[in-house]
Amino acid sequence: MSDASFELQVAIVALLKNDPTLTALIGGRVYDHVPRDPATNKVTATFPYVSLGPDQELPEAADCVRATEFALQIDAWSREPGFPEVKKVARAVEDALHEVEFPLPGNAMVYFEYDGRRVFRDPDGLTSQAAMTFRAGIDKA
Repeated sequence: MSDASFELQVAIVALLKNDPTLTALIGGRVYDHVPRDPATNKVTATFPYVSLGPDQELPEAADCVRATEFALQIDAWSREPGFPEVKKVARAVEDALHEVEFPLPGNAMVYFEYDGRRVFRDPDGLTSQAAMTFRAGIDKA
């Protein structure tokens, strides 16, 4: 048995790293764990980039299947002044994931939907972030 959340993560990362529009903007910088300096804990990744945020599994009652919904966050990051660049990256992520059907080796994808985004400046005053949320329905094997 394979973990549905992990299968979904692998599929999302592969799709985002191979999307030509997104790659033109971020050069394939899609992270589960953003590179940091171990001494200072400061981000060492080149901006802009995309990172995987938290996810949550919400079991759904269903007859004869182990259905579940995942709520997940994908973040776009930029250090360009203002919000234009981070919004372009966020839109490219949204477009890449629009109406996608992920092949999951050990589970069955039912749906994958964009649920919205928030764009804001981080407390450091330099970094812009777009926090996008998605929902995925999966029937577990």
